[in-house]
Amino acid sequence: MKAPAPAPETVELDLRGLKCPLPALRTRKALKEAVAGTRLVVTCTDPMTVIDIPHVAQETGAALEERTVEEGRLTFILRKPG
Repeated sequence: MKAPAPAPETVELDLRGLKCPLPALRTRKALKEAVAGTRLVVTCTDPMTVIDIPHVAQETGAALEERTVEEGRLTFILRKPG
């Protein structure tokens, strides 16, 4: 009998202090390793992530569910398709 697939989870990536292209690369890697349906909460401080993270979402097919900017901290919520 085949084991059941793991349940989708929430993964938090604290990428504050990292500069381009590291936040995008780490987000892409986390999406690749995550199971379908995983919710990824990405926190960054690099202003370029406003462009880079939505681009990663588009390229990987992940849904960009939310984007917030608060006092220099950018938070993105993505969901891996599946």
